[in-house]
Amino acid sequence: MDAVQSQLKVLRTKLDKIPALEKAEEATNLPKEYLVLGGGLLLLIFIFCGIGASSLCSIIGFVYPAFKSLQAIESKTRGDDTQWLIYWVVYCFFSMIEVFTDFLLYWIPFYFAFKLAFLLWAMLPQTKGAKFLYDSFLKDFLKKNESKIDAALDDAKRTTSTISAEIAAATAEISAAGLKAASDYATKDSGKKDE
Repeated sequence: MDAVQSQLKVLRTKLDKIPALEKAEEATNLPKEYLVLGGGLLLLIFIFCGIGASSLCSIIGFVYPAFKSLQAIESKTRGDDTQWLIYWVVYCFFSMIEVFTDFLLYWIPFYFAFKLAFLLWAMLPQTKGAKFLYDSFLKDFLKKNESKIDAALDDAKRTTSTISAEIAAATAEISAAGLKAASDYATKDSGKKDE
């Protein structure tokens, strides 16, 4: 029991640096370490039960890394920029795989718990999981398929330009037809009033 109490004291000293927890402690009359532990437990229950787990995983996988990426951009050191760029490459690769396999993945029990663990492993500077994945797999894969990826992007760009031009032409044609119909109606209607 003493070990638990000593860990709670350590947690409390770390939480003392967060003013929002001070306010929450005063408002609820509960120690802030219990609030944090209870919130963490509630979060884990949500993840394991699947309640809002998809949104939660997306928020965790995006918000913290986006914040750290902005800090890396503003800092003078280059190492953190590389770390977060690699994370975003891995995150995008993972997201693309997930888009095409999501109908299978949702049948896996505790999928979102595994996804959250993967995202945390990939993003945290202590584990540098994204760098490990990039160096051991993605770098070679992307370099080997770089010309195919560039060709696919160029093709998509040409297709998008063609579709945009066709939509613009169709819109202009529909607008002209609508204006002509309105003009014909107005002319016909004014002709009836003159009689």
